[in-house]
Amino acid sequence: MNQSQKLFQRAQKHIPGGVNSPVRAFRAVGGTPRFIEKGKGAYLWDVDGKRYLDFVMSWGPLILGHADPKMVRAVSNQVKKGTSFGAPTANEVKLAELIKSAFPSIDKVRLVSSGTEAVMSAVRLSRGATGRKKVIKFDGCYHGHVDSLLVRAGSGAATFGIPDSKGVPEELAQHTISIPYNDSGALEKILAKQGSQVACLIVEPIPANMGVVWPKAGFLKRIRTLTKKHRIILIFDEVITGFRLAFGGAQEFFGIEADLTCLGKILGGGLPIGAFGGKKEIMNHLSPLGGVYQAGTLSGNPMATAAGIETLKQLKGRRFYRDLQNKCDYFYALIHSELKKHSFPVTFNHVGSLFTLFFTPQAVTDFRSAKRSDTDRYARFFHALLNSGIYFAPSQFEANFISHAHSILDLTRAAKFISKTLSRLL
Repeated sequence: MNQSQKLFQRAQKHIPGGVNSPVRAFRAVGGTPRFIEKGKGAYLWDVDGKRYLDFVMSWGPLILGHADPKMVRAVSNQVKKGTSFGAPTANEVKLAELIKSAFPSIDKVRLVSSGTEAVMSAVRLSRGATGRKKVIKFDGCYHGHVDSLLVRAGSGAATFGIPDSKGVPEELAQHTISIPYNDSGALEKILAKQGSQVACLIVEPIPANMGVVWPKAGFLKRIRTLTKKHRIILIFDEVITGFRLAFGGAQEFFGIEADLTCLGKILGGGLPIGAFGGKKEIMNHLSPLGGVYQAGTLSGNPMATAAGIETLKQLKGRRFYRDLQNKCDYFYALIHSELKKHSFPVTFNHVGSLFTLFFTPQAVTDFRSAKRSDTDRYARFFHALLNSGIYFAPSQFEANFISHAHSILDLTRAAKFISKTLSRLL
């Protein structure tokens, strides 16, 4: 029995499922999760000393790679001064200014401690600012473990009030409407009937929690038009896409401005942080200026903000996104070439430095088509890669990430092994 197996046995005695976030348990792929000892650049080492080329990158935050030297120095310098004060710091102001420089749609920003907290607060703020109760989301878009957003859709254009998790009261879920992603017609029908009751519409501009899915041409612009028409607050959940697709996230990438924006992950460079921001007319409803209460003991934590400042300074460099995209384009071209050459029955979705290999030959454009994937084959694919030192997301319905630290050699070797593995499995 190796050290990961021993640790997992111990963990299950003290931690529900042995993990502190469900997907880490490997339930979707089977087997024992690897307990990680350290990371450097594009690589991880587990407690048994095995090295992995990492495409999870802490589920997205590590766009600079593991243990970036400048990041380590920035956090280390802050730790020497103190870890938390419960009072304002200059770091909070500097980070807020950097966020505003990236997102023209943000006049004011509030820092929190996670993406979930950012989303929860943005929804509450929307309700407080509009005096309305209902929320619209899209099937397969994940917005953290917020009670009112843990709702799935059933058959038909939309399903009301079906909680995905026990512990979510149906009375609360009744205020959430979930409709198919990429279906502007379904949205139009809902708004024609209930638009005056809807406080906000929240969307991942590029979903990454059902796997990476592209918005159809004009879909996001249609959402923007319809929300303006019905005076509904449009929330872009850019916890994943923020600072990943471009410095200004999906809003810069698609040329669309949201009313409120939720951020996290890359914003803290691997430390716990989140943020939500938008037009001052909305943000001024927050306490202490307005009547919408939101607070947090560790909000604006000095270590997290120090990490965030250093991360965003590096991302703001003139060549960063161009260089990263060149690496990604190289890798994607290799994968597409192999898929075409061997006619593998899989679908390869990617945008920027996010990608998912779906084990279905049919196009994946929404949650329903994503669920056609052969999850058993993905599990075998995942373990074949893992055993050979390549760490992919331990779920078919997640994104993988390329970082600045991945080299051309890393990506070339990974593409070759992915092709060999698909050949054996398919």
